[in-house]
Amino acid sequence: MKPITRMLWSIASTLTLSAGMACADGHLPLVELPDDGERDYWLPSQVNEAGTLEALQAVTGEAAVPLTGALEEPIQIALIYPSADTSDFWARNYLAMTRRLDELGIPYETTEFASRQIEHSLQATYASQVDQDADIYDFVIFGPSELATQADNIDKLAGNPDLTTFVWAFHTPLQYLEDQPANWFDFSSSLGADVMCDYMLERLGNDVTYAMNRGIPGITDNQRSGEWAACVEERGNWELAYEHYGEYTNEGGFEGTSLILQAYPEAGVIHNANTAMAMGSVQAQLAVDATDEVFSTGWGGTGLELDAIRRGELDATPMRMGDDVGAATAEAIRYHLEGRADELPFVFLGRITVAHDQMSEEELAALEQEAFRFSGVEPLER
Repeated sequence: MKPITRMLWSIASTLTLSAGMACADGHLPLVELPDDGERDYWLPSQVNEAGTLEALQAVTGEAAVPLTGALEEPIQIALIYPSADTSDFWARNYLAMTRRLDELGIPYETTEFASRQIEHSLQATYASQVDQDADIYDFVIFGPSELATQADNIDKLAGNPDLTTFVWAFHTPLQYLEDQPANWFDFSSSLGADVMCDYMLERLGNDVTYAMNRGIPGITDNQRSGEWAACVEERGNWELAYEHYGEYTNEGGFEGTSLILQAYPEAGVIHNANTAMAMGSVQAQLAVDATDEVFSTGWGGTGLELDAIRRGELDATPMRMGDDVGAATAEAIRYHLEGRADELPFVFLGRITVAHDQMSEEELAALEQEAFRFSGVEPLER
């Protein structure tokens, strides 16, 4: 018998339906938009009950309120995510989640299934393993290598009645899933694209020629790269010289930037769609002493990116308040255990601002302290 079924609750008789169960009953979207038929996913504003997102953001930023009730044994959490990649997003949010669980007084044990972001088949194998071993786990956290590629695996895990499934790093619930996960946790790539567009147009002006190291074709890159590009082109008359698909890898960023520097010297800006490609791009620039020749960006505001900004190797990045996802996940676990899942937003979004090379060390440090309040501001050991 799973430990989650042996809880001692004063409120056990008032358990409510989870968000995932409500979604399976066809209650989404809460708000219909004219272009719903042109997308295969819903926007967060269509699926969140009014006020739930803001409420969880507030709870996540406040002191922990311990779990109501008691557990006889630790809950079991499986994590399937591309934590073997360069980005420390996964490791930091794991730390944020577990340290917030500690503050909440929720005993837990975790099992991690790590991969690289391009290892789609390996993630599918892990998903099948967790699905088959559902009697072992209470919660599964899935960070897909790419959303559409892993849709069947999300559907499978979400449809398992013995698991409560959370999705990390995506905020666009797919309309065609038969079974929706209980909750989604992410930072809005669309919001990040808008924030970066505003900042770069204000700083660099109009009529700029740029190039891009894009990730993997799909929702995330469409938002991080495609929406940002559409914004600077429409509002600033920017012109695209070249786009390279680097598959979110360090090698892809290095190869793309090397090609851009050699074949498209007119490109004054290089956009990178994640940390790994940004670091590869920086390495390629350093190899030919070109860091002062282009304005280069990252994505996410990870510790590696902030250190590169401090060294003058990277110019700007949309910075997530990184620990928000992990801390909010811990709070969501508490809500599910207390039978309060209906109070949660279906899609949680963290905050994003721009970190850049014109900030003082004090300003960067303040942003970093807030963003990494659980996982720590020092670079994580790999």
